[in-house]
Amino acid sequence: MKFKPLPVGVDNFEKMISEHYFYVDKTLLIKDIIDTKGEVTLCTRPRRFGKSLNISMLQYFFDKNKKKYAHIFDGLNITKIGGVYLTHQNSYPVIKITLKSADMGNFEDSFKQLKMEISEEFQRHNYLLKSESLSEQQKAFFIRIINLEADIAVYARSLKFLSSCLELHHNKKVFILIDEYDVPLEKAYFQGYYEDMVNFIRGFFSNTLKTNDSLYKAILTGCLRISKESIFTGVNNLKIVSILTNNFDEYFGFAEKEVVDALKYYGFGEKAKEAKEWYNGYLFGKSVVYNPWSIIQYLDGLCHKETRPKSFWANTSSNSIIKELVQNADNDTKGEIESLMAGGTICKPIKEDIVYAEIMDTMDNLWSFLFFTGYLKKVSERMDGVRTLIEMKIPNNEIAYIYDRFIYEWFQQRVKVNNYSVLYMAVIDGNAALFQKELSDILIKTISFMDSAESFYHGFLLGVLRPMEGYLIKSNREVGVGRSDIFIKPLTIRKRAIIIELKKAKTATELYGMAKEGLQQIYDKKYDIELLEEGYVDILRYGIAFYRKDCEIVVG
Repeated sequence: MKFKPLPVGVDNFEKMISEHYFYVDKTLLIKDIIDTKGEVTLCTRPRRFGKSLNISMLQYFFDKNKKKYAHIFDGLNITKIGGVYLTHQNSYPVIKITLKSADMGNFEDSFKQLKMEISEEFQRHNYLLKSESLSEQQKAFFIRIINLEADIAVYARSLKFLSSCLELHHNKKVFILIDEYDVPLEKAYFQGYYEDMVNFIRGFFSNTLKTNDSLYKAILTGCLRISKESIFTGVNNLKIVSILTNNFDEYFGFAEKEVVDALKYYGFGEKAKEAKEWYNGYLFGKSVVYNPWSIIQYLDGLCHKETRPKSFWANTSSNSIIKELVQNADNDTKGEIESLMAGGTICKPIKEDIVYAEIMDTMDNLWSFLFFTGYLKKVSERMDGVRTLIEMKIPNNEIAYIYDRFIYEWFQQRVKVNNYSVLYMAVIDGNAALFQKELSDILIKTISFMDSAESFYHGFLLGVLRPMEGYLIKSNREVGVGRSDIFIKPLTIRKRAIIIELKKAKTATELYGMAKEGLQQIYDKKYDIELLEEGYVDILRYGIAFYRKDCEIVVG
């Protein structure tokens, strides 16, 4: 059986259908958009949840200039319901742009990207230059925008101008599609040119969406609902469809049945449980959904004999906010991160209309950002006076990996800037009491996972010890089994070598016994044979037991 190719990186709807890629039918979104009252709809979803593909689908359905592609909807759900909805097919002049390319390191370069995107959309409609409905002055203005010769004020009004030209020519109001509307603002915030970008985007949206008499409907997609006071000033016709609302809830992401059917189609039905643990867990409105990007990548890996799931989203989404969370965490926040990493929940007031410039003003703003961008999912909600509190947790293994990675990177940075010379001397001298004190102090200051496995403490201690000058730090998890957890080998055999065996206690009262058990294991299993064979004669042996942020160290 020849399977349909998987659409890895494909977000053009015509290509998806014409080249017979695997496609989960979301065309009833078209019906809901036609039924939705109001001119402007902002649909917010996390990155890589099918927003761009849906915007492309809407363009191919509504755009008069795409009429030759009408057949690609044959057999799809929107065609099956037919009726009045098909009267809208290929009936409107459409403007479609994406703002995701405006993610440069400064305002000038980002604005150039926006200008080029606008210019390309004007170029797509260059048939208007031959239209008898446009004046010569309008055509000259049109050419200036195509040639990137206009100033910033002109580009702020460009889509309004293009709308009026299209209405004059087609005698019909315009459908506007704007994808990834908030990317320029997110990049500007993290790169330090937020105010310049806000000023442009505010004027751009005001002209396009508020004072545009040629507008029929506009659909915007992005991750966040940016505050109306910030960039949607005066856009009173704006309808918000967020992950908290029921509208369109089933059209972004894959439902469980859709994932199970896909796995069965490609012959991997037994992988349903693994796929659920790694990529499920998001709650949009009332629908529980999987990350579609990750599912497609996961299926592609299975088809290419990859046996282990991966965190695909970690390589595509903007994870700067996790860095902000970890780097700015106070003791309370560290405890909340630990609770999340241990599979627990946190309960926070969630603010829907976020302003990037205010993200770091309070931790609640930061938690709101994490929630709406897909790093946390809703478990339940309740009222606290006039506030709505949302109980949240990490959605799945894929997102847990991202937290884990950035916590580890943060810890490595802390290791580089801290002086652990006292700890290193205690390790070499066999001063178990001082070693224990110094290690306990580091544990208190770092972020750990309260229900973590021994592997966390193994990685933690390796991170602390690796900067020791003049020593090789070797780990059994890097080279195999049948050896102690950590070897500290001096570059010369005349100096003291060290063997460390780690244990994780279930309670604080077990610490001493577990540390002694680790030390005894070094002797019983003769972990020192390799060092003795290499010529080391002075060898210290440590048993270390951990319980949450406490440790016990014994030496032999």
